[in-house]
Amino acid sequence: MDTPRFGIPEKLAGRMSMAEQHEYLRTRLSRRGVLRTTAAGAAVTVAGAGTALGAQSAYAAPVRSAPAHAPAHSTPAVDGSLVAPFGRHLAYGADPRTQMRVSWQVPFAVKRPYIRIGTSPWDLSRKISAEVRHLTTPSLNGGKIAAAEQFYVHAGLDRLRAGTTYYYGVGHDGFDPADRRNLGTLGTFRTAPSRAESFTFTAFGDQGVSYHALGNDQLLLGQNPAFHLHAGDICYADPSGSGQETDAYDARTWDQFLAQTETVAKTVPWMVTTGNHDMEAWYSPDGYGGQNARWTLPDNGPDPVNQPGVYSFVHGNVGVVALDANDVSYEIPANYGISGGKQTRWLDRRLAELRANRDIDFVVVFFHHCAFSTTNSHASEGGVRDEWVPLFEKHQVDLVINGHNHVYERTDAILRNKVARKVPVGERTDPTRDGIVYVTAGGAGKSLYDFPAPDSYEGHLHEQESVPTYHWVKGGAKATETVEWSRVRYTGYSFLAVEVTTGRQAALKVSALAESGERIDHFEIRRGR
Repeated sequence: MDTPRFGIPEKLAGRMSMAEQHEYLRTRLSRRGVLRTTAAGAAVTVAGAGTALGAQSAYAAPVRSAPAHAPAHSTPAVDGSLVAPFGRHLAYGADPRTQMRVSWQVPFAVKRPYIRIGTSPWDLSRKISAEVRHLTTPSLNGGKIAAAEQFYVHAGLDRLRAGTTYYYGVGHDGFDPADRRNLGTLGTFRTAPSRAESFTFTAFGDQGVSYHALGNDQLLLGQNPAFHLHAGDICYADPSGSGQETDAYDARTWDQFLAQTETVAKTVPWMVTTGNHDMEAWYSPDGYGGQNARWTLPDNGPDPVNQPGVYSFVHGNVGVVALDANDVSYEIPANYGISGGKQTRWLDRRLAELRANRDIDFVVVFFHHCAFSTTNSHASEGGVRDEWVPLFEKHQVDLVINGHNHVYERTDAILRNKVARKVPVGERTDPTRDGIVYVTAGGAGKSLYDFPAPDSYEGHLHEQESVPTYHWVKGGAKATETVEWSRVRYTGYSFLAVEVTTGRQAALKVSALAESGERIDHFEIRRGR
């Protein structure tokens, strides 16, 4: 007999799309009386708007500066002076020079949340109303699914000055961040410069909540990054990762994650995309209702409502593109084809636009599922190879960053699925002639995977030219292959740091750092030089 998941037999759930699972669960649970009202069933409520979002319209981009009030709900009324905001996290808007999105959490409903902002901690006179997105998770499956009421608050800051450091504080009725007693809660951020200048950005995927995740956060903060790329599988509130309802889902893991990450994300824009563990079927048919409630990301992608993890931005001389690989995954097909090809067509157009911009030297793409990896756990995603790799090569993308496999792995320069140029540790490559280097940076904090070949990394080289592995093909089968492109392999916790230089010597100087601070890989990317 199949083991039920939220009342869905496991084999049945494995054949269902996210939308089918969502509809099945909502209908069945409603009949059993778990959901009594349309508002409760909607799961996401925008405070102040008085609107419960139905199954077909999970919330996406915020209404900038919209007034917000406590939602009508049965949560306890608490004096605002006793409620301190937590879990602050920043994200760029579509234009990082002039836009920043500030998000945070409160443990209870509050009245009239807002943000104060200024260019010094003593001048926070600019006050902007914020918006609450209320997320409800009921207790299910005999309590194995934890009940949670979560209140996420978002403020959109526009018309900022480029290259400027701002101070900010978040509050609500009863808690004023400008009050002398609360000055310790202030944060800072810096907008992107109007002209290209050298900077560093960091990246990883598959973080979760752990000592190793916390350690990586603190180490990357020491790199003073302009922004951070998170390649998906953000907190693992849903441990199944299959786009299925699980018998151990705990939405409160998000509270732990945001508290863990706040020391970095309150200062460094934390640019996330969507992994397979970030599809949470309870909240919306596409599984992205939870992500929409917790994050405000650039809304310039092809469908920011239904695919919030697809967007792009430009910082200095680097164009960055975020993608949702659930849309093309053969391995985990719960959201396969969700965009109807819209995302891939947008990708083609956007890469062409970035390449045509003379102020942009480099284009970096990040997403979750690996195009090229050799681990025994997930290896390579054939859907990405089929749909996107040809576009990366067409537009000569400079660097591709993935997660999904919980290790560090780096390829040689690849063109048409083969090694076009070997790139040993410390070497330089040119995407205009050599092909593209793909980096798996999935060692952010979750339990580690292993390789079919020995580790080989800086200071501990163990060269092996041929590695037996596989890639996923349409229908969910594995196709075995032996590859020569696996240049660096490291089984350990780590992250990526990329130093960007400008001018005639413009380069991406890419380093991978272990949680000990030891460098495990480095190489350089320059174009046509």
